[in-house]
Amino acid sequence: MTIPSTHHDGLKSPRWPGRQCLQPGQIAQLRVIDVETREETVLLESDMLIESPNWTPDGEWIIVNAKGRLYRLPADGSGMLERIPIDNVPWVNNDHVLSPDGKRIYFSAEGHLYVAPVTGGDARKVSNDHPEIQEYSYWLHGISPDEKTLAYVSTEPEGSDPHGRRNLGTIPAHGGPDFQMTDGVNDFDGPEYSRDGQWIYYNSEEAATCDGHAQIFRRRPDGSERQQLTFDDRINWFPHFAPDGSKFVYISYEPGLLSHPADTMVELRMMDAEGGEPETVTTLFGGQGTINTNTWAPDGRRFAFIAYPSAL
Repeated sequence: MTIPSTHHDGLKSPRWPGRQCLQPGQIAQLRVIDVETREETVLLESDMLIESPNWTPDGEWIIVNAKGRLYRLPADGSGMLERIPIDNVPWVNNDHVLSPDGKRIYFSAEGHLYVAPVTGGDARKVSNDHPEIQEYSYWLHGISPDEKTLAYVSTEPEGSDPHGRRNLGTIPAHGGPDFQMTDGVNDFDGPEYSRDGQWIYYNSEEAATCDGHAQIFRRRPDGSERQQLTFDDRINWFPHFAPDGSKFVYISYEPGLLSHPADTMVELRMMDAEGGEPETVTTLFGGQGTINTNTWAPDGRRFAFIAYPSAL
């Protein structure tokens, strides 16, 4: 556990800080790609580490996280980043999703789940305390189409690893009892609901023959009917559905890597919802923070992502 330090703005660093800044000479680029023409547009370049774009359902804004806070940018690239004033929470990480109507944003902060108005205001905690488990943590990834349920990854210590035991879970969006979907034997991450709410798609090593070899799977929300959807030697993470539910995009790492690291060559791939042959949409230098949560535009033709090239 890292002892929190206090920044000049009074915001404390996270207990699990991860990457908090870019490398010397590196920039963050918020890009949008048209999946039909493959034309890419750079909406923003920044020397600040920005992560995980969410496109608002009205198409007007793209929301990212940076320095433990949430920001928004006009989706046409005009204007500057504006901080969303949500101040009664600790360090916000790169797991945040929007309600289907775009009025609320749900996010992870210091191991808990919160909800706040998308325009800013007080946040409310919706996750549970687990005093019986030291360092139990929630990591948000999905929201059901009716906004009744959130899908998350829970982590708890196992051996010397503070996050060694991982499970998929769901919880009522307004707060309530947790439902554990999996048994914690394998690594799980990135749970996201299909657009009809009938499946939860996720990445896991449950079929891996070596450490780190995550593939895309789906299960029913009750944890049943596990199905594997990708079957290659690459490391596949974070499936995100297009608005019409017909396809999803995911991030694909080169073979041999562990987890979902930053600063490496990755592909953003697209696949039909029922599986099939994946299609590479673009290749970039990125990884962690590129598409941790759903990034699709409401028109279903574009999605946003973050690349982290060198500015030199």
